[in-house]
Amino acid sequence: MLASLEARYPGLAFAWPRPGVLEITFRGEKLNAMPPALHRGLARVWRDLEAVEGVRAVLLRGEGGVFSAGGSFGLIEEMRASHEALLRVFWEARDLVLGPLNFPRPVVAAVEKVAVGAGLALALAADIAVVGKGARLLDGHLRLGVAAGDHAVLLWPLLVGMAKAKYHLLLNEPLTGEEAERLGLVALAVEDEKVYEKALEVAERLAQGPKEALHHTKHALNHWYRSFLPHFELSLALEFLGFSGKELEEGLKALKEKRPPEFP
Repeated sequence: MLASLEARYPGLAFAWPRPGVLEITFRGEKLNAMPPALHRGLARVWRDLEAVEGVRAVLLRGEGGVFSAGGSFGLIEEMRASHEALLRVFWEARDLVLGPLNFPRPVVAAVEKVAVGAGLALALAADIAVVGKGARLLDGHLRLGVAAGDHAVLLWPLLVGMAKAKYHLLLNEPLTGEEAERLGLVALAVEDEKVYEKALEVAERLAQGPKEALHHTKHALNHWYRSFLPHFELSLALEFLGFSGKELEEGLKALKEKRPPEFP
């Protein structure tokens, strides 16, 4: 079953590090930035996982000790070149967040070094995010020149409050893992070299818990997020509207030239 999943989802590797714990390791471009196929896989894999026998918890991690710098330049260029691609990635971005939220088993994210954009969305959509104290967390959308879509409007106000959400999203202000834990954005911040070890420990404890009771508790808690889905879908639509705008052109150019953007 796992071999067929790996064949279907290039860039994803599956393993059983502990009984009942299914580990998903994803491999992208530099800093595990997500090219189109990986973004699609991380969005769509959740329904297929429900058919894998023995899964009692899922552990997500990036290959090489780095979580993810978000969508790749190639993914953005594909959206800008094709209306069909733009629509496809819109629904993928929605499922990248709702997939982990709706998956019936607990999901733990081992967040090492960097989580930006879609990478941060994936990390925060997990039930428990274990991050390195020195990790860099950033939404990144405003720096790119598009609205903060993905997970931001759905998750941040409920996790850290509206004032802090506005501060970090509107100013594109990064957080360390330690700061994120203090604000309540993530569950645990540990020493950078201990992230995977702690995340695996948490996943193993969850796998040993009462499967049905955990499912029902997760499902009920996540109704807090589901009740705000109209806000999420509006923010996502406004983000994707920006992919045809001039502000994105400047944001992309500035990122590639490694300089501050000068928006019109």
